[in-house]
Amino acid sequence: MVFTRLAATVEDNGMYKTAFIFPGQGSQYVGMGKDWYESSSEARAMFAKANEILGLDIAKICFEGPEDDLRQTSVTQPAIFLHSAIIFSLAKNGSFSDGDADAMAGHSLGEYSALYAAGALDFESALSLVGLRGKLMQEAGTARPGTMAAVVGLDEKTIEEICSEASKDGVVCPANYNSPGQIVISGDIANVRNAMAAAKSHGAKIVKELVVSGAFHSPLMESAKEKLGNAINNVRIRDAGVPVYANVSAAPVTDAEEIGAALVRQLTNPVRWRESVQNMSEAGIVKFVEIGPGKVLQGLVKRTVPSAGVAGVDRFDEVRITVK
Repeated sequence: MVFTRLAATVEDNGMYKTAFIFPGQGSQYVGMGKDWYESSSEARAMFAKANEILGLDIAKICFEGPEDDLRQTSVTQPAIFLHSAIIFSLAKNGSFSDGDADAMAGHSLGEYSALYAAGALDFESALSLVGLRGKLMQEAGTARPGTMAAVVGLDEKTIEEICSEASKDGVVCPANYNSPGQIVISGDIANVRNAMAAAKSHGAKIVKELVVSGAFHSPLMESAKEKLGNAINNVRIRDAGVPVYANVSAAPVTDAEEIGAALVRQLTNPVRWRESVQNMSEAGIVKFVEIGPGKVLQGLVKRTVPSAGVAGVDRFDEVRITVK
């Protein structure tokens, strides 16, 4: 099998730079990964290893649901990582190497997928960290309930001012800078809802509370940070084979120590996805290939850099389409 560089929509005399991007929580769906499992012995082996590492039948939940179980943070995060890792691993073994990507990035938990693809984390270590991360974030959400909301149609400065005003007696802050005019806020339930009302009064086009189990990428995740940090410090992180744009800084990192520190900080700090995409574009990236479930990141890239070429691989037949 030959996994092409998916360059059909970008023509530049064969000279262009490509980034592999990996989705985060919210991209899951019942049935994810089943076609890969049925089509590849390697995929079946990776699912079996995941079941062993996680101590649950992740394959059954991915393939059959129920959806409420798949939406649990402790399940969603390893499920999405596993799906992305299988796609990358099978495609890599078929044809491409790290060198086919000039940069990588992942949205929130997708950063672990990017680091696996860049060679900074091995499969077992990355999956173990993601599984622990999901459990700790779910526990933190139970210990200190919070919520998140998407706001569309306001600029970043206005959102930041709204959050500052609404956080005087609690926590509410930007959590995901997704694309121009699309930001997710996070924090204590009452404070987030106050900020939602303020956003509407400022003329936001869409203000929608999200169905989540906690206030991710906010100080309400602080209780999970120390335990996750200890786990990150106890796994072997290698230098990345290609630059991985870190969520917390939107800057490329390859150094193992910097990678570990960025993963710890990521838990309580916002995902700077818009900046990451813009910085990759300014570094010469013209093609973004999403590897994993869904097409969320492809849409965010096009809204951020309209001239960029985007493609994605989620299902097994999408790889076969690109076969030469």
